[in-house]
Amino acid sequence: MTTFPVPNHDVNVVLPCLDEAGALPWVLSRIPPGWRALIVDNGSTDGCAELARRLGATVVREERRGFGAACHAGLSAATDDIVCFCDCDGSLDPALLLPFVAKIRAGEADLVLGQCRPQGRGAWPAHTHAGNIALARMLWPRTSLRLHDLGPLRAARRESLLSLGLTDRRSGYPLQMVVRAAGAGWRVAERDVPYLPRTGVSKVTGTWRGTWQAVRDMRRVLAEPPVPTALLPALSRTGLAAQDGAPGAAAGRGSSPEQATGQATGRGAGL
Repeated sequence: MTTFPVPNHDVNVVLPCLDEAGALPWVLSRIPPGWRALIVDNGSTDGCAELARRLGATVVREERRGFGAACHAGLSAATDDIVCFCDCDGSLDPALLLPFVAKIRAGEADLVLGQCRPQGRGAWPAHTHAGNIALARMLWPRTSLRLHDLGPLRAARRESLLSLGLTDRRSGYPLQMVVRAAGAGWRVAERDVPYLPRTGVSKVTGTWRGTWQAVRDMRRVLAEPPVPTALLPALSRTGLAAQDGAPGAAAGRGSSPEQATGQATGRGAGL
């Protein structure tokens, strides 16, 4: 049985951030003691980067817009053995990552995903739910994974994540992580997590249009030919051009860290 030891200093939490100042204080207060929060500022105009510094977080700037671009900038800036991902809008509690990390440390899983359980009316809009159903149906033929949600709350080892050579820098990033992990034979596990009403409007799925744009990004990921496992380390070293061939796609390119003062099994993307 997995136990939850006292947190230590070998975990980074990547928090993509675009105008999330309203939720930021609560989110950072929920980071387990001893873990390091990496706030990835993706072009915010509400002062959340400055607020994060005052609250003792490390800030990484990623100028290229996109959820995947922000996530990968955080992964590239991470230095600890285990890296977690969490939204920065107050919908998910970073403290819930403790059992995720425990499963990774215990060798019970290689990638742990949060299966979101909406809490309260409006926490999960109808179009978001529909998008997740569509994505789950598309995922099964490619990976044989029976997943219900590819939500943003997740954990894995840093070096293993880098070895996947992830290239998508838009909404397909969480899905590409799972697809390539499955192709590499990773053990993928899910844990139920409460999904709270977010602060503000989602930049990805706040509308039907945004939701289906995200689904199209993910459909493109599923249409990619399988990457031979032997080539994954080479992809991670070369930083193969990301979707649309835009600059800044390689790991760490276009971002700058700023130290603050202070066989796969499982049960779709954090839509």
